[in-house]
Amino acid sequence: MENRPLEYDYTVAKLFMFTTIVLGIVGMLVGVILAFQLAFPEVNLLLGEGLAEYTNFSRLRPLHTDAVIFGFTVSGIFATWYYIGQRVLKVSMAESPLLMALGKLQFTLYVVTVAAVVVSLLAGVTTSKEYAEFEWPIDIAIVVVWVLWGINIFGLIGIRREKSLYISVWYYIATFLGVAMLYLFNNMAVPTYFASGGIGDWYHSVSMYAGTNDALVQWWYGHNAVAFGFTVPIVAMIYYFLPKESGQAVYSYKLSLLSFWGLMFVYLWAGGHHLLFSTVPDWMQTMGSVFSVVLILPSWGSAINMLLTMKGEWQQVASSPLIKFMILASTFYMFSTLEGPIQAIKSVNAIAHFTDWIVGHVHDGVLGWVVFMIMASLFHMAPRVFKREIYSKSMMNTQFWIQTLGVILYFTSMWIAGITQGMMWRAHDEFGNLAYSFIDTVTVLHPYYTIRAIGGLLYLIGFFMFAYNIYKTMTVGRRVEENELQTASPMGA
Repeated sequence: MENRPLEYDYTVAKLFMFTTIVLGIVGMLVGVILAFQLAFPEVNLLLGEGLAEYTNFSRLRPLHTDAVIFGFTVSGIFATWYYIGQRVLKVSMAESPLLMALGKLQFTLYVVTVAAVVVSLLAGVTTSKEYAEFEWPIDIAIVVVWVLWGINIFGLIGIRREKSLYISVWYYIATFLGVAMLYLFNNMAVPTYFASGGIGDWYHSVSMYAGTNDALVQWWYGHNAVAFGFTVPIVAMIYYFLPKESGQAVYSYKLSLLSFWGLMFVYLWAGGHHLLFSTVPDWMQTMGSVFSVVLILPSWGSAINMLLTMKGEWQQVASSPLIKFMILASTFYMFSTLEGPIQAIKSVNAIAHFTDWIVGHVHDGVLGWVVFMIMASLFHMAPRVFKREIYSKSMMNTQFWIQTLGVILYFTSMWIAGITQGMMWRAHDEFGNLAYSFIDTVTVLHPYYTIRAIGGLLYLIGFFMFAYNIYKTMTVGRRVEENELQTASPMGA
């Protein structure tokens, strides 16, 4: 399937590889700072009182989440598309000067938008909607960036030589359409400057939704941002990179299609589980819980398909650190997509809601599945993009074990902390009064917060090792040609 001598142009892919690494460092570094602030509040004062306003939890927390979601992950999605898209469609970006120019324009506008995001969040300019904190000028810029990417997706598909659309392309198309729909509807807002005749800050706006309606739209968006940002495009990556790296065809192409449509139909209805025990109608809460449990089927369908792709070749997991990353990523995907539905069951959610168990769930999914898979993708791409061999596979192996330990420390400490919180908040004495004050729970959780911070620090150290390995690969790695590298087809053709 990939035997034709075709020179692919990785100019845009390289640019987004760089932003993936840089914004990954920013997002994870801020996350570690926040973890240590929660364990040791005095950390906030280490930089001096003059900077305390800009380094407190309320300013850094949205910077952390948005740097990881819209910075690291979205950059990784763009980088891998501009690599995978050309190869599975059998067409080079260089063949279309227009698509190349639009790709570079997309990158430039993306970097400018990221800079605006960082400045505005540190300045405290926010809509106060989780994962949707940006004011309307930045929202418009993000929409333009996304549309430019969509033009490139469908432009490459339009000039392709390969008739069939490999399953990864389906997932990238779904990512584009899903995020576009979610982002547009949730971020509809009225700029107050224009609505009030020039009174107030020009960039300020208010949501078009209010009260319960606002909560419904927000968590329809928020949960499905996880679907179409942290799940769908990452599945696209592993369906390409695991077969390519292992030399094994995808175990079941039919199962990949079945899981795809299952995710598309089920995921969109699960967001209501974020609003259990709220003012949202009870039937909507129940629907969110039911669809969350049903979501196990397509999620595990994809994950099992990935693991069975290695059937008969499990010795590669021991010998290849890159395949280790992918297989553990698949395992964490299974793990996280079972844990989430369990938390969505009302009786479990009564204990879990608002606790650190939720934080643990998010991070075992993001760190164990999303970040591992994006790093593995970039490791696979680097020799082919830079025409140099990976600088150090032993460093890659060491990185794997350091980060795996970091993830385990993180989610286990948050599990214990979260269940402890939930039980203490519900405990009553013989007179029906609360048995513990809020500060009692804070005191009890301190050791677990410390362990979480250490786990995050280990993961960050591993990410610095990853960045260093890619940098050395790019600069001093042994030169290799494409024909020296494995060229197996993900479809086995």
